[in-house]
Amino acid sequence: MYIKNGKDINNEPLELLLQDGKILEKATHLENITADTELDLQGKSYITAGWIDDHVHCYEKLSLYYDDPDQVGYGTGVTTVIDAGSTGADNIGDFYQITQSKKTNVYAMINISQTGILDQDELGDMKQIRFKPLQQAVNDYPDFIIGLKARISKSVVVENGIKPLLEAKKFQKQLSQRLPLMVHVGSNPPELKEILSVMEKGDILTHCFNGKENGILNSDDKVEEFVFQAIDDGIIFDIGHGTDSFNFHTAYVALKNQIYPQSLSTDIYHKNREHGPVYDMATCVEKMLYLGLNLKQIIPMITTVPATNYKLRKKGQLKVGMDADVTIFDLKTGEKEIIDSDGYAKVAQKLVKPRFSIIAGKAYAIGE
Repeated sequence: MYIKNGKDINNEPLELLLQDGKILEKATHLENITADTELDLQGKSYITAGWIDDHVHCYEKLSLYYDDPDQVGYGTGVTTVIDAGSTGADNIGDFYQITQSKKTNVYAMINISQTGILDQDELGDMKQIRFKPLQQAVNDYPDFIIGLKARISKSVVVENGIKPLLEAKKFQKQLSQRLPLMVHVGSNPPELKEILSVMEKGDILTHCFNGKENGILNSDDKVEEFVFQAIDDGIIFDIGHGTDSFNFHTAYVALKNQIYPQSLSTDIYHKNREHGPVYDMATCVEKMLYLGLNLKQIIPMITTVPATNYKLRKKGQLKVGMDADVTIFDLKTGEKEIIDSDGYAKVAQKLVKPRFSIIAGKAYAIGE
């Protein structure tokens, strides 16, 4: 496939030649190209590495948080999704089998509870947090399981406080292969300060800009000092928008204090895809643009950063030899209401319109 007359996020000309599922050539202009398929973008569309959403819920057999990987994936410009702990050791094998028929690249973080999210309180019973089944699952699906997930909020841990997170950290060190750990935060106890004190460099805090009492802002509307320390310690801040976990004001105060999210994820599942406030990754990008970030800041949050965090070494960059996963989109001027998780509405004027998802060199037109 020859993709011509596109542009990169610096608005410089960009063309690609894709072959056998890889990027074969990349230049501002390619000469003497013969290809089976030619995609002429007429200088209007941006070409980036395929978008990676590192926090979705897409195991279709659950009753709480579930969706079809292709509904939240290639149909929205996202070429790779990482399910964030929907399944544990008991059911991650079944999830893996289902994903093999999907067009979207699907990976998973394994929940430290062997049941996964069968119920809201999967970490309320410490007996479900067992190392041997976890290790066996990682052994069985080493190319599918690329991280650990611990949901550390009151409704999930019930009376167990910080104990499940301590177990997660212990498991992380015991595993035969080191996996990144994503930690969900929400209602307290445990307190965010205590959670961050347990986390280490390379661990990922999702829902970083939620508007909850147990968030990064104190009662004086200032960023807590321990948040700055966590960033200095190398803890990765991930948006994880979701139904309840992104607040415009919190994000505004954070950015004003030079606290930038390293990764942008949706925490999408069928309800917040169908009814909002998430809808899709493009809408989340529009919210970042509204807050004053630019494409040069945002696109790495959904390409290079998650690819690095989860060791997806052949994804996330437009380089010769990398996987031929590409997202093509337009940036237009208009007006669109965007809403955060607490119901506060803003008007976006920079609108993101994905046009094509290309996965392993195969193009899928969006909205056609």
